[in-house]
Formats: sequence, C-alpha cells, structure tokens
Amino acid sequence: MLATFMEVLDTSVANVALPHIAGNLSASTEESTWVLTSYLVSNAIILPATNWLGRYFGRKRFLIICIIIFTASSALCGAAASLGLLIVARILQGAGGGALQPIAQSVLMESFPPEKRGSAMAVFGMGVVVAPIIGPTLGGWITDNYSWRWIFYINIPIGILAVFMANMFIEDPPYIRNQRPGRIDRLGFALMAIGLGTLQLVLDKGQEEDWFASSLITAASIFAVVTLVTFVIWELSTKEPIVDLRVLKNRNFSVGTSLMTILGVVLYGTIALLPLFLQTLLGYPALQSGMAVSPRGFGSIASMILVGRLIGKVDGRYLVTFGFVVLGYATLMFSDINLTISSSSIVWPGIISGFAMGFIFVPLTTMAMGTLPNEQMGNASGVFNLMRNTGGSLGIAAMTTMLSRGGQIHQANLVQNVNPYNPVLQERLQGLAQAGAAQNQQGLAAIYGMVTKQAMVLSYIDNFRLLAFLSFLCIPAVFLFKRVKAKKGAVAMH
Repeated sequence: MLATFMEVLDTSVANVALPHIAGNLSASTEESTWVLTSYLVSNAIILPATNWLGRYFGRKRFLIICIIIFTASSALCGAAASLGLLIVARILQGAGGGALQPIAQSVLMESFPPEKRGSAMAVFGMGVVVAPIIGPTLGGWITDNYSWRWIFYINIPIGILAVFMANMFIEDPPYIRNQRPGRIDRLGFALMAIGLGTLQLVLDKGQEEDWFASSLITAASIFAVVTLVTFVIWELSTKEPIVDLRVLKNRNFSVGTSLMTILGVVLYGTIALLPLFLQTLLGYPALQSGMAVSPRGFGSIASMILVGRLIGKVDGRYLVTFGFVVLGYATLMFSDINLTISSSSIVWPGIISGFAMGFIFVPLTTMAMGTLPNEQMGNASGVFNLMRNTGGSLGIAAMTTMLSRGGQIHQANLVQNVNPYNPVLQERLQGLAQAGAAQNQQGLAAIYGMVTKQAMVLSYIDNFRLLAFLSFLCIPAVFLFKRVKAKKGAVAMH
C-alpha cells in the first residue's frame, strides 16, 4: 500500500502548489498545469504495458524498479530549476507510477486466500482514499511553510521504505517465475506513446500558440490524429496487441469506458479549477486552499461504505444514475461562486461531489467488467484506466484553455461599461479618490483590476456549468448498459 499511497498522493498534492510553481519558475497559469497533464499522460501510456512488463521482469522486481524510478524522479522534480526540467521529471515520475497501483492490487489479490481478500482490499482501499484527502492539505502546508519543492522530496523516505518492505515481504508466485512473457507489441506501444504524447503537446501548447493559427499546432494535430488512427488499425489487426481494443466490442465495456472518460474530464477539470480560483482570485494561502478542497474525500468514504452495502441489492444502473445526478448538482453548486464567498461554499459542494463518486466508480466498474471473461480482465483494466487518465488530461487542458479564453471574452464585454458617461463608474472613481486613490489614473487602474477579476469569475462559472452539463449528459447513456448482477464478494477495481 505504501507505493500506491505515494503514487495517489502525488496526483493531488501538486494541485494546490501550482500558483507557487508558476511564480517560482516564471511560468503562466496555463503552463503550470503541464505539471499535472504530463504526469497523467505518461501514467496512462505505461498502464496497458504493465501486465507484460510484470511478466517480463518478474512482478516483484518490476514493482521495485517502478518504486525506484518514481522516488528518483520525485527527487528530480524537487530539484528542477526550470519548468521544462520539472515536466521531464514528472513524465518519468508518471512512467514509474503508472504500474504501481495495478501491480500492488495483483500482488494483494494473490497473496490472500479468497475469504481474506475483502479485508485486504478494504485496508488497501483506505490508503487509496485517504491519500487524496490529505494530499491538498499536506501540499498546502508544505508549500506555505517550506517550499513547493518539498511536496516532491517527501516521497524519498516513503519510497526507500517501500523498496525495503517489498524486497523483504513480497514473493512472485511460481507461475510468474516460470512463465515466458511472450513478445511485446513494440510498434503498438510506440504508436500509442507518440500519439498520446503529441496530443498532449497540442492540448498544452494550443492556447499559448493561438491554436490552429500556429503551424506547429496544426502539424502536431494532424500527426497525432494519423498516429492514433494507425494505432487503432494496428491493434485491431495484430495477433498480440499491447492494448486489445477488440474488448470494446462488448457493449457494457464500451459504454463504461466512454462514461469513465467523461468522468475523468469532470473530476480532473474540477480538481484543477478549484485551487486556482481560491488562490489567484480569493487570495487563499496554499494550506487554506488545500483544506477547502480536501473534504471531498470524506464524501467519498461515506459513499463507498454505503455503496458496498447496496451493490448486490440495487440495480447498478440506478446507483450510477443517482451518482451522476448528484455530481451534476454539486458541480452546478460551484457555479454560484463570487469574490465574497466563504470557504463553506467550496467545502459543501466538494463533499457532495465526493459522495457522488462512490456511487459512480464502484457500480460503473462492476457493470463495465461484469460481462467480460476472466482472461480479458487485465487488458480491460488497462484500457479502462488509460481512458480515465486521458479524459483527466483532456479535462485539465480544456478547462485552463477555456478559462483563459473566457476571461478575455468577458473582459471585452465588461469593458464596454467602463466609459466616462457611465454614472456608476464616476461614482466609484469618486469613492476611490476619497479612499486615497487621488489620481484619476490610479482610480482607473483599480477599476481595471476589478473588471479583470470579475471577468475571470464569470469564466470560472462558465466552466463549472459546462462540467455540470457533461455530468447530466451521462445519465441517458447509463441505460445502454445490460444489467449485471454483482458477484458476491467481488471487489471493484478502480
């Protein structure tokens, strides 16, 4: 659990430090989000290859290698002197971290007899759930009291302890020690890595380069589309694909994967927007920002306990529908923000959206995987997590782009009201002059600052409404699932 805890913690711990990272490394807000998206994409690329690599190196050795890569690249992240170096280190960290969770789950499931697996997964699950709860608060406290660099350095002692314990206590089962891994689909892996990497370049650099007005973005977009289409054709035609896309012929799995991709957009989009809003517009310090975002995890714990009792008794489609309704409502609550709200206006929608997650994740995974034969589970799990991460990466990139564009559009609209003939403006300028902004120029500068802030608030509201709309859009799609009866004692992987 230590290795997985460290990996899950790192997906949330950096969010609240983004404004500090941007300021320290002379980067814009849009550029600082590359720290999140680069990690997600490299994490997603390695997921489908985990099964083969585990067989090739031996599961124990591969787990230890991954922990060492993750820990060493965490040290590099902390020492990075520029944004470019930090992104390279985050890509390495994502590659090391991608395999940690699936390998840890496999080891757990095989180390315990069937009757004890539920208890083992409950302890493991608590670690996975607790990490995102303490992540933003811990990240905020470290950033405020020391430096954002220490949010990466804290992985080093945890990583060393995880390597020591894995070496002492984990053993490969005989069938892994004696088997040959077979040939890896090198071309498929290369096409996937290059295609997803180029797509991420387009998403991250698009706003900065003014999208298709730039020849670089146009060329990269065409290249990404061609590469990913070639990847799909190759995977469907080769005998031993690295990602067996034929599994998408299963209706439940294809519907579940589509919904998981959209959920990734909504979940990661919201998680990226909230700390930015709290710190850049409301002036929250990193710790307070983390404490406002963290309670989402308590909602998740409550719903996980409740869903565990309901999963065999209530049709999974109704549970997922309820989850998306609650998620849409909570995301819509975020659109009530303004510059005078208290932290409770962020905490309560966060708890409610966390509560919705339990109702979506567990039954969605159960229904998506429920009609697949056992031999397809490993591959299907890789595809499922790949699409969740890809959705998350798309969500973060889309939200930061739309935030910047929306701010400019709203500012252009609001500025029309800033003219000498507007009596409200004149009244405000007089008020500012009396308050100490004696010069008219200073008064106008103060007004411009207000306009810019209000334009950004309106842009945040637009983004939250769009994410809420996406959540509600998922509801009709839930009824495309064929009904699946949950197997007694089955544990949903997510």
